[in-house]
Amino acid sequence: MLLPARKSFEKGNFKNPALIVENMSKVVSRSSVISLFEKPKFRDFVLSMHPDLKRSLAFGLEELLHGEAQQGFEAMLEILKNGKLGHWPVMTVFQTYYRPDIEVFIKPTTTKWVIQYFELKDLQYNPAPAWAFYQDYRAVINEMKSKVDPFISPSNMAFTGFLMMSMEGR
Repeated sequence: MLLPARKSFEKGNFKNPALIVENMSKVVSRSSVISLFEKPKFRDFVLSMHPDLKRSLAFGLEELLHGEAQQGFEAMLEILKNGKLGHWPVMTVFQTYYRPDIEVFIKPTTTKWVIQYFELKDLQYNPAPAWAFYQDYRAVINEMKSKVDPFISPSNMAFTGFLMMSMEGR
């Protein structure tokens, strides 16, 4: 999934918003970390979108990946909330596949377990996606990852998966 996302979302591709949105749908449908229920919901939502809304969604992703990340995140969130898709996994899958060593995928249960297990008092998980939480959680995961053997942290998604599997009593 990594290579297709990197190629699909290169800066130059954003000249064609319809293609970007189509590629977003492909990423969601092929992702092993997105729920089976979300995949057809996302596909149907983007298929039914007006071209202006597709342009706005593509612009949001372009900003998220290549510009003002917070602005892009918030723009995408507003659009995806209309399709009842403004959930953490959908909101974080694109940047995670695009920059797997920097960005984090937020899977609600795993994220809550990490916060609880490591007693991260400064982080308060909320089911509603918010840029401030994303930034703070990403910083914590990147800090934790920097302190372990690179073998168990080839990407942030692999590292958080490792954390989930290694937590006792979860």
